[in-house]
Amino acid sequence: MQQTQTHYRSCPFCEATCGLEVETRADAIVSVRGDKRDPFSRGFICPKAYGLKELYHDEDRLRRPMRRTASGWQEVAWDDAYDEIADRLLAIRERHGNDAIGMYTGNPVVHDLGALLYRPVFQRALDSRSLFNSSAIDTLPKIVQTGLMFGRPFPTAVPVPDIDRTDYLLIIGANPVVSHGSLMTMPDAPGRLKGVRQRGGKLVVIDPRRSETAALADEHHFIRPGTDALLLLAMVHTLFDEARIDLGAARDRVAGLDQVREVAARFTPEDVAERCGIAPADIRRLARELASARSAACYGRLGTCVQEFGTLATWGCDLVNILTGNLDRPGGVMFATPAVPVDAALPPGKGIEIGRWRSRVGNQPEVGGLIPSSTMAEEILTEGDGQVRAMVLLMTNPLRSAANSAQLEQAFRKLELLVAVDFYLNETTRHADFILPTPSAAEHEHYDVGLYCLAVRNVAKWSEAVRPAPDGSPHTWEVLANLGARLMGLRDVPVADVDALVLQQYAAAAVERNQRWQDLTADEIVAKLEGGIGPERVVEMLLRVGPYGDGFGRNPDGLTLERLKAQPHGIDLGPLEPRLDQVLNTESGKIELAPQLMLDDVERLASRARAGGNGLLLIGRRDLRSTNSFTHNLPALVKGPDRCTLHIHPSDADRLRIEPGSRARVSSRVGTVEAPVEITTDLMPGVVSLPHGWGHDADGTRLRTASEHAGVNTNLLTDDQLYDTASGTAVLFGTPVEIEPAESKGAEA
Repeated sequence: MQQTQTHYRSCPFCEATCGLEVETRADAIVSVRGDKRDPFSRGFICPKAYGLKELYHDEDRLRRPMRRTASGWQEVAWDDAYDEIADRLLAIRERHGNDAIGMYTGNPVVHDLGALLYRPVFQRALDSRSLFNSSAIDTLPKIVQTGLMFGRPFPTAVPVPDIDRTDYLLIIGANPVVSHGSLMTMPDAPGRLKGVRQRGGKLVVIDPRRSETAALADEHHFIRPGTDALLLLAMVHTLFDEARIDLGAARDRVAGLDQVREVAARFTPEDVAERCGIAPADIRRLARELASARSAACYGRLGTCVQEFGTLATWGCDLVNILTGNLDRPGGVMFATPAVPVDAALPPGKGIEIGRWRSRVGNQPEVGGLIPSSTMAEEILTEGDGQVRAMVLLMTNPLRSAANSAQLEQAFRKLELLVAVDFYLNETTRHADFILPTPSAAEHEHYDVGLYCLAVRNVAKWSEAVRPAPDGSPHTWEVLANLGARLMGLRDVPVADVDALVLQQYAAAAVERNQRWQDLTADEIVAKLEGGIGPERVVEMLLRVGPYGDGFGRNPDGLTLERLKAQPHGIDLGPLEPRLDQVLNTESGKIELAPQLMLDDVERLASRARAGGNGLLLIGRRDLRSTNSFTHNLPALVKGPDRCTLHIHPSDADRLRIEPGSRARVSSRVGTVEAPVEITTDLMPGVVSLPHGWGHDADGTRLRTASEHAGVNTNLLTDDQLYDTASGTAVLFGTPVEIEPAESKGAEA
């Protein structure tokens, strides 16, 4: 009888990093359970964890490189694929310039250590300005806002709620019971949220939908999509008006307080109440409660980001936290102290760079070297110098995740070359010329470099591979290194030598940023890491120069990768601690409360508030079993009732003559879909909801399970021309739509 082995790792399907106990036998994964000895998650998992097993065994998952030919898809050897891709990219670059090659990456990169650490290497090899930012459909306003206010690159300066000690938690546009705390890494979100109330604290949720999180709250208020910034600035107005400003740890560390006061004076609770849908008395009371609580935190997430005023809304959240004295104090919002400091591998600098150039067609600003994803289609379709003629996609399905899918599909069909690093033939990769599949999460080691920067408790955990990758199946970092080397004229250089150059560059940056051990050199780091290869070496370097590290022998009791691996359940490094002085990195040395970018956008907000608007607005919603679209091909995560349905309030259904259980036609400026209807009082009147990432009915894919649960693609409705001006973020929550019964005469789907 074959022996069963037990492995420990973090779950790779959302930001919570729950600990898993995985049993294998021979080549099979036989069970996935919560790791009760994990100090962070303590045995908690959600249904997505089982996807580790199903993804590993999925027969639809590609294992060999695929090349499109006149007679269909054919397998191709890896070296042949690398050579042909590089030759074609170099030819396009020679004819049309570097910017003719674009790149777009998806958020599964966060869960692939090699992709995360070697993507910048490949981007440097491309040397193109046509690098498109997937954060523009997710987190870009937070990246911009925290970068400008605190002067550090994302995610190293994102204050997160100290949820295990807070007395008052205000959640705006977020559903952590389902998301498990996006940009707030916290396993067992339901338990932690209930813990706030069990300690005698209060939980308040502001959301257009009575979400799963709202169901746990003491109080829930509906809010009209896109008006969160109005609400938050009215709360700031109340804090000034009632002399409730207390900067706490930020005292004497802020710039722009008077400018914030002037802005907030324009937004009284009485002025914004009708537009928001929240009474003036409630707005004032919420501000008072936050200011008077022993500790409090305001947390906003997707709903505050992917809307018309995303940057102002995220700004408002941190203004409320700072002005009530809840920044950098236990129970407020605090900064994690990650064991692997990702910024140690970055060149020294101040904050983030914005607007050094703008997109060729739509004049959208770059952020950190990337331009918003909403510009992708127009940059491909619009002729002229700099037109994008080739794209490299890294772990992404933008034809189901990006705005105005129909236009983007038209654009991708026009490309001279499309290369996808992906293990599925999905709605996007079916248009590719090459698909390069990398191993599943179960087949590679991992450390959550980015997510532990956002954790509500300081932890460290090395995730071992549950199964070895098949022979001849390169990891993502090797794919990127091989392609990058060929683009830089290093075709015959072994990947190990390319990796050595990468380590040398990371080591040089780490030494330049290091302030603990002045005698540490890059040569010493490289010498002491000799014999290793790939992203594991980079993690070891960062761990050893990090705040808990051994300094390459200078702190004998400090952490090393060997010591971390000896603790397979992970290491609890303690609660969050005040560290504003270590984080703050602006030119002024102070928190910039009033960045010019935000001030310049206030008039747009005021104008929109005066304009009103009573039409139907479309928002998304998230399901506990669903994250990225690829999870829809895993049977355990799509079983049960249809979850891709249109939610609508009874009053709107009655007015529009929409019957329960019927289908409705939903139309926006850019497209039309038909979806089954659920009528529910969980939505605010005037708001309708469809989940994100579905629409698996396209020809030419190999997604058997997903096609049986196709749903509809809500991004046929989202508008690439509707975005947050300050950041370029696509409006995925708040798309104006019209609805009618599907049986009626009207626009064709």
